[in-house]
Amino acid sequence: MKKILLVAAIALAAISCEQNKIAFVDNTKLINEYQEKIDIEAKYKNKIEKFDKKTDSLSRAFQSEAQSFEAEAKSLSQMKAQEKYNALLQKRQAMSQQLQMEEQQLSQESQKEIDSLIKKVRSFVKDYAKEKGYTFVLGSNEAGSVLYGEESKDITSDVLKAINDDYKAK
Repeated sequence: MKKILLVAAIALAAISCEQNKIAFVDNTKLINEYQEKIDIEAKYKNKIEKFDKKTDSLSRAFQSEAQSFEAEAKSLSQMKAQEKYNALLQKRQAMSQQLQMEEQQLSQESQKEIDSLIKKVRSFVKDYAKEKGYTFVLGSNEAGSVLYGEESKDITSDVLKAINDDYKAK
């Protein structure tokens, strides 16, 4: 009787496993080749280039002002030179703080968009899996969440095509 129950349990487990449709996606490839992410990166690359140009321009202007001060300081009294030097230092500190705040804001803005994009991709994969009848879709990444997967179970290309088609349609 125990053997019959054991065989029945094994058979039931085998049947239920066959009903589970399992696949995996390469998370890194999916995110990195998603056109919306590529577009976001391009947008922020342009913003970073503009920020770098602004930083260089302000640095050159400040450097020029500092050189003018050095030349002028020789003809000023020590007290007047010290006042101008302190004013120049304050200006430099304010400029540095402003640039640091702008850089931080740009970084936060970029991270917010990337986080939103990742949520969108997860939601898309979930909907895709439901539509295609998958019981499980695992994520493969550098950390090794899927150590091995049969190539026929890798649906990364299919999902990538579907999500990029969806993005282009919008």
